[in-house]
Amino acid sequence: MGGKALVLGGGGSGGTGWLAGMLHGLGEAGVDLGDAEVVIGTSAGGTVGAQLLVSGLAETYERQLAEPAGEIGGRLGAGTILRYAWATLTSRTPEAYGRKVGRMALAARTPDPAARRAAIESRLVSADWPERPLRLTAVDTATGELRVFDRHSGVPLLDALTASCAVPGIWPPVALDGRRWMDGGIHSPANVHLAAGYDRVVVLAPMAAGGGPLASAAAQGARLAAQGAQVVVPAPSAAAKQAFGRNPADPAVRPAAARAGYAQAPAHAEEVAKVWGG
Repeated sequence: MGGKALVLGGGGSGGTGWLAGMLHGLGEAGVDLGDAEVVIGTSAGGTVGAQLLVSGLAETYERQLAEPAGEIGGRLGAGTILRYAWATLTSRTPEAYGRKVGRMALAARTPDPAARRAAIESRLVSADWPERPLRLTAVDTATGELRVFDRHSGVPLLDALTASCAVPGIWPPVALDGRRWMDGGIHSPANVHLAAGYDRVVVLAPMAAGGGPLASAAAQGARLAAQGAQVVVPAPSAAAKQAFGRNPADPAVRPAAARAGYAQAPAHAEEVAKVWGG
């Protein structure tokens, strides 16, 4: 297969901002990740990927600095966090974890699906799938299995992105193809394994840590490197994590997180350039 893969992980509104800031900052430092052969997006990473492939680096960054419009704030309650912890401790595979979290997702009280879909629509520059490959991840609430949606899946971009961003316990699952779908981050934070076969892989994961049956972005990247790929996985700085705040799902944190990503990017330009090449 060969070529360059850009992997963008999940992380709520804060993650969306950080990803856009890192991408723009790296671009200004001479490393344009927008020329990837494929963009693999999970949740927030899907939002940024969809914007990037239509608007480019600078405009995608500027969108994160604007006052959030049409967005709905969300937060995980203490009871939901405990259910996540229980599922982590009692599951041996991502699929088993996904089934447990899927039951929680279906039972949770969440905002109106139409309102949530409209909020995701407000993030899109275009309702059409981009010409260059964009792959969005989501997890089946019933089976816990990961699925990748792209322009050949027969699913509108808006619906695929809404599914990829459907954090269990905050947002409603999305009905597609006779199934109910939730956030792709339920399988792993960035689903780096989907970049297998590419020679050069850059992974930007706002929430890169794994846990229990879920592999971290760094661990998945190391597996690709062991298979011969060049891989780099820059982690959010302390300042970026502070910008995310206690609730990365709050749209209000997005501008500060974007600025933090932009400020952090130059420190990683050399290591990313070594992997990405010209």
